Amino acid sequence: MHAHRLTALRRLQRANNIFCLALMPGPNLHYFTGMAGHLSERPTVALLPAEGSPAMILPVLEAQAAQAHLPADVRLFAYRDEDGHEGAFQQAAAELGLAGQTIGIEYLAMRVLEARRIEQAAPGCRLLATEPWLPQLRMAKDETEIAAMRRAIDIAQRALQRLLAEGAIRPGRTELEVAADLQVALLREGSQAEAFTPIVVAGPNSALPHAGPSARPMAAGEPVTLDWGAVYDGYRSDLTRTYVLGRPSADIRRIYDTVLAANEAGRLAGRPDLPAEEVDRAARRVIAAAGYGEYFIHRTGHGLGLETHEPPYMVEGNPEPLRAGVTYTVEPGVYVPGLGGVRIEDDVLITATGHETLSTLPREMVSL
Repeated sequence: MHAHRLTALRRLQRANNIFCLALMPGPNLHYFTGMAGHLSERPTVALLPAEGSPAMILPVLEAQAAQAHLPADVRLFAYRDEDGHEGAFQQAAAELGLAGQTIGIEYLAMRVLEARRIEQAAPGCRLLATEPWLPQLRMAKDETEIAAMRRAIDIAQRALQRLLAEGAIRPGRTELEVAADLQVALLREGSQAEAFTPIVVAGPNSALPHAGPSARPMAAGEPVTLDWGAVYDGYRSDLTRTYVLGRPSADIRRIYDTVLAANEAGRLAGRPDLPAEEVDRAARRVIAAAGYGEYFIHRTGHGLGLETHEPPYMVEGNPEPLRAGVTYTVEPGVYVPGLGGVRIEDDVLITATGHETLSTLPREMVSL
């Protein structure tokens, strides 16, 4: 599988005149090699030339674990703490002939540290962002990837169902307490990592789409929005549900019904060859028609996979056609300052003939 992906990557490198690609620990390195890793003060960089054997600059303490995932012909340039990493960069650049060449980098992921080391080790090189073309290789998921995402979604849904069964979301409890319970539930249900820090916001705080949970106690009559996800084999889920503590006000009920209809319209729009912006338009038309257009303040969705947010983006101005295997979120919301907000988010897969909503939690309003 990884050999096939590397072959496709080299084809794209040649088409874009990239002599060598430099990858950081993260989703792309995982996708092309299966190697997991994280950023630290010790730089790790994979160097993938369009022709010839790949190389890896890494601390010696990571070398043995890395070899289990990297191609057999990879050249390791391992450094010890006492020696520093500069020499490894110099040696790798010399052996790969990087001086004066065009090197593709992850503009959104590479740090200044690694970029400067590459420039110093390869005089005259030119660093180019790979984001215009590299995401294309990961956008359409294969059956193995989709299976992992189904597991991540199932784990996330069971975690929330655990909270509901335990009565964890109730007046008097704080947003932070519920968020902590949700994090524990995700681990107990099998999440292998934290997809992102869960959002749990109630009352006026729910009008802030990306607010973090606070020590504010939740109160009767308030909407409570939970945005959470799980990780399985590196693949992520991303879900949002809004509940009401007790009896909702007429305003909250009307907002909820509007967002629910927008969520359905956005999901039903998905099909092969549909421009991504049409998903946004389908959901946004419903909210605008109800008079809440000014309160829908973000895009309708984003791609989902090894990253919680990745291309394609469901936003006005993105004409990129969806294709079979693309997975993304549909998450319309209405946020009224001082009153509260409602967001309903599901994970969707484009199939050969249409779409499948992968998440199955009830969407209708539930009073707790």
